[in-house]
Amino acid sequence: MFSDMTLFVVFAVVLVAIALPLGRYMTNVFFGENKIVGKFFSPIERVFYRLTGVNEKKEMNWRQYATALILFNVFGAAFLFFIQLTQQGLPLNPQNFGSVETWHLALNTAISFITNTNWQAYGGEATLSYFTQMTGLTVQNFLSAATGCAVAVAFIRGLTRKSTNLIGNFWLDLVRFTVRVLLPISIVLTLFFVQQGVIQNFDTYQTVQTLEGAEQTIAMGPVASQEAIKMLGTNGGGFFNANSAHPFENPTPLTNFVQMLAMFVIPLALVFMFGNVAKNKKQGYAIAGAMFLMFFIMLGINYSSEINGNPIIAQMNISEPTSFEGKEVRFGMGSSSLFTTITTAASCGAVNNMHDSLTPLGGLVPLLQMMLGEIVFGGVGAGFYGIMVYVLITVFIVGLMVGRTPEYLGKKIEAKEMKFVMLALLIPSVTILLFSAAASVSDAGLAGLNNDGPHGLSEILYAFTSGTANNGSAFAGLTANTVFYDLSLSVAMLLGRFGVIVPLLAVAGSMAEKKIAPSGLGTFETTGFTFMILLAGIVFIIGALTFLPALALGPIVEQVLMIQGITF
Repeated sequence: MFSDMTLFVVFAVVLVAIALPLGRYMTNVFFGENKIVGKFFSPIERVFYRLTGVNEKKEMNWRQYATALILFNVFGAAFLFFIQLTQQGLPLNPQNFGSVETWHLALNTAISFITNTNWQAYGGEATLSYFTQMTGLTVQNFLSAATGCAVAVAFIRGLTRKSTNLIGNFWLDLVRFTVRVLLPISIVLTLFFVQQGVIQNFDTYQTVQTLEGAEQTIAMGPVASQEAIKMLGTNGGGFFNANSAHPFENPTPLTNFVQMLAMFVIPLALVFMFGNVAKNKKQGYAIAGAMFLMFFIMLGINYSSEINGNPIIAQMNISEPTSFEGKEVRFGMGSSSLFTTITTAASCGAVNNMHDSLTPLGGLVPLLQMMLGEIVFGGVGAGFYGIMVYVLITVFIVGLMVGRTPEYLGKKIEAKEMKFVMLALLIPSVTILLFSAAASVSDAGLAGLNNDGPHGLSEILYAFTSGTANNGSAFAGLTANTVFYDLSLSVAMLLGRFGVIVPLLAVAGSMAEKKIAPSGLGTFETTGFTFMILLAGIVFIIGALTFLPALALGPIVEQVLMIQGITF
């Protein structure tokens, strides 16, 4: 246990040490101009602008920004959908895979990757060619992450600018984040992963003879390059079906540690960037503090539940730990719990152990983190604008309590902004609950279950929570490659992504038009410990009130049954 605690502390320290300078660099990328950096990257960026005919210098209002973003993603989904259905005739297909088996699976996968969800109702190494993996999935890993960051940057402009209806240029934000942030870091990560043993080749699959004399096919492919952006962009879609539990994706404890850092580093850096742009670093520190508080609470619950294990198994005289089913022995309990908590806090969805095998309370943690909107650091960009929903709600509630007009960064939070904020909060929540309810009472929904009782309900609830929260991890007991689940999850992923982005861009546009008033004696302080505690409390209260009934019928009642020694 001491080694696990040490791992948790070291991870937090290294994460902050990397995120702080990265936050300063990203501040310069979007809100400053470093001549050396600009001189190197600008010629590359101009190629994209000229090829597409984009005027990157013309700024947009929130409607124009949202329109450009949506049209870009529609085109990306159509392109990926087309690649999958024509894969058989495209190059870099040494295994001669046919086209993706059904149109609804291809649609689900296309929507999954453009929404940064990376839900996979297929086995990657048995379904997709190298061409589809690279030009389809890996490219969208970059672009979906860049889209989320662009929205975060636009939202920061809305909060910090005054008396304007302009929040930036979507194309410039998209290209800059891709070229100046994601690509350089991904190249370094790729080289590191290759050095550690992650494969990167275009070979045909290898057939080998095992020690028992049987033949086994070993999948090959350009894995390291996809693995880097999969983690850095909080995408999570693995080259292999086993994801980061596969030794070709995650071969050593060191790669495991670096992958965990990669999931959190940009989301935390964005919070620090916000403090820099607001010219008050404490604003960023307060939000980061609330995130760390919620993260360690969730990690503590998951780890304690997993380390204590299953009392039913303990009664069979099996040595501790009794919850090692589905976990990688290479990483142990501490790394498994840490990875589980990070990947569902960061909207990544990559896994180094099977979440379906977690203890009931251990499985509640990733489920609840996704239900909260994955704002405990969250995804690239999505985590920042997601936590800002709760920041504005917290400020609004406090303002009502003291009888003052709510303010944030010197700007009044009025009814117009709160309507959009509530839309961004309610759309994902309603989507999760309605789709889960429909699946749990319909023949099409129940047909995919491999487990009865409360765990079966948890599998359904987890699927729609993961899709709506744009996470992509799963309780693996659910057979999701059916017309019902492919289409319903596609709708859930779209609502979870754009049902949050569009209302928050509207908030950004509205806030940018406001004047900034100097703070007075009655202004609520949003940089201190009190605000940090209030913010974390509001997040948990809203999540508990919204989802407690569903959680009570799933993992909570399953935990009670487990303690009583009842199986189902």
